[in-house]
Parts: sequence; structure tokens; C-alpha cells
Amino acid sequence: MTLTDHLAPSPSGVSVQDAAALGARHAAESELARSLHPAVAGALTGAGFPRHFVPAEFGGVPGTFAELVESVALLGEGCTSAAWCAALQAAHGRLAAHLPRRGQAELWGSGPDVPIAAAVVPPAGELAEESGGYRLTGRWHLASGVDHADWILLAAPEPGGGDRSPRVLALPRADFAVEDTWRNSGLRGTGSNSVLVTDVFVPRYRTMSRDVLAAGRPEESAARCHRVPFPLVASLMFAAPALGAARGALAAWTAVVGRGTGDGGVLLDDGLTQQVLARSSAEIDAAHLLLRGAAERADHAPLDRLPVARNMRDAAVAVEMLVAVVERLFRSGGTRVQSEAEPLQRFWRDVHALAGHGALRLAPAAAAYARSVVAEGV
Repeated sequence: MTLTDHLAPSPSGVSVQDAAALGARHAAESELARSLHPAVAGALTGAGFPRHFVPAEFGGVPGTFAELVESVALLGEGCTSAAWCAALQAAHGRLAAHLPRRGQAELWGSGPDVPIAAAVVPPAGELAEESGGYRLTGRWHLASGVDHADWILLAAPEPGGGDRSPRVLALPRADFAVEDTWRNSGLRGTGSNSVLVTDVFVPRYRTMSRDVLAAGRPEESAARCHRVPFPLVASLMFAAPALGAARGALAAWTAVVGRGTGDGGVLLDDGLTQQVLARSSAEIDAAHLLLRGAAERADHAPLDRLPVARNMRDAAVAVEMLVAVVERLFRSGGTRVQSEAEPLQRFWRDVHALAGHGALRLAPAAAAYARSVVAEGV
């Protein structure tokens, strides 16, 4: 039994395998629409991604990071955009679990299967404090999956400025508008559009300081997945779709080169092609080991010695490896794989877009790791 068998589905009974098959079937349509196909968006909810980290008292699991990485990677083999949205739906549910309990009850009052979008880095908009809460106005960008979200988490600077951490606010669908701005070269199906909020009141119990996310919930009674700090797992969530994309790219490349040369020959009989296959598959497996190790640390490492810098390092290095794999496959596939009809060119664009995310850049991850090594006296 694989870890993907363990992701707890919603009562609809949709499996991760079902969602992955739908994502692959509608990948081209999602890309053309610049938003997930409605059937795929529904399958992500049915497969249990939004509820994966929802507190048990509201009907959630809460699940593990190892389970999530494996399930997201499976989705990514057919559609990177679906995998990206699934990972973030789970991650945003985990963030919302840091809201005051009354806010959580309002968000999940009717059940845990609530798709949540977010735009919390960088903060934007204007926040004014008033009795019982805040008045919010502004525009936020790159809210992945927002077309199919019921709620959104937005970060805004605290009123009065200063060095205080931004405030994160939870808004229901009726309180924000979606602007069609997503026209990217890769991850096109994520629908990472902009969000507009105009003079909306947000009660204080639906807000929190972003510092709360960085620290994790302190209560010993809280589930393990809610106690770990945001920096420990943020890059891991963004890296998991790349693992699936690289696997999908390898499968697509193998299908192309295995079709033969037209003169009866099979390109997989060629020594150089065999080396591309061997090296690429081995490097995908190595990146998988890095991400699986990071997930296991997030699930089991002692809370007083959490290896945040190591997880940041491993996620960034794993993604660099996976991008190199897909780049090699794309270049060795020749003009055939560049056709719009071939999925390899989509995976190639997707992993390059994904690797540009700030959480996956090697330079800050390397700096954080170097500081941790110095601090430990190694």
C-alpha cells in the first residue's frame, strides 16, 4: 500500500488516483482556460486535499506531510497545475487552523471540505482598525486556485505601520472579487489571478498576526501538523508538484522516443538515449528521497530541534535537480516534443515557472543552512 492510499477522502469517496486521472485528462483544457477544469477542482475537494490539515474538531484529518507530498506528486504526473492547487489547498487549511477558534468555526462550520486560497506574501492593501475588527481595502496578486475557492486568506500591513508583523485576514467568497490577470508561461491552469477587496469589515476573530504562522501553534494539545512553524514546510509544499511534473515529463519523453525512428529502429536502443533515461530516472528518485526526508522531519523531528534550514535546503536542491531533469529530457527530445500536442513541453514550462517561486530559491536556502551550521558549531 502506498502513502497515496492514506490521504483521507471526503464523504464523496473520490480517491487521489481518481483526481489524478481527471487532472491528466483535462490538463490541456485547464491550461487553455487558465484555470482548473471544474471537474478537476471538484475532484481535489472530493479527494480530501482541503480537509487534509483541518482540525479534527471540525471534521478534518489532520494528516501528515509525507502523505501529502506523495499524493501531490501523483497528481503532478498528469497535471502540474492540479498538483500545485492541491498542495496549496491543504497548506492553506493548515494556515487557517491558526485563526482564533471562533474564526475557524465560522470557516468550517458546515464541514471541512472548504477550498481556501491565499495571498499572504507579500502583504498588500490598507487596513483600518475599528470596533470589533478591521476595515480592509486593496488588491492582491497571485492567488492560486482562487476561481474555485470559498474563502481566502489575505495579509495586510498593520495600521500605523512600524515593524509589526502583517495581519492575516480570512474573507468569505462574497467579500472579494477575482480579477482575470493570470497569463503566465507555465502553471497556466492554476488560475493564479488577482483579488480585489473594497471597504470590507473583517471581525477580529477572523484575523491573526502572521507571526503566529511562523511560530506554529504552541498548545501541546494541538495536532503535530499545526505545531510546526511555517518556514519548516513552506518550501516543501511548493516543491512537491515538481516531483510529479518530472515523473510526468519522463513518461512523456519515453513515449516519444519509444515510437521509433521511422526506419524500424527504436531510439531507446541508442546508447546516448539510454544514458538520458538512466540519469534522469535516478535523479528523480534522488529528489524524491530529499523531499520524503524533509516531510518525515516535518512529521517526526523533535519540536525543540526542528531542522528548518535543512528542509529549506533540501526542497530547493530537489527542485533544481528536477528542473535539470526536465530540461535534459526536453532538449534531447528534439523538435518532436515541442509540439503543443506533446505534454512534455507543458511540463517543461511548468517546472521552470514553479522553480521561480521565492520559497524555492537556492541562495536564501543556502544562506539559512550556512547560518545553522555555524550556530551549531559544525
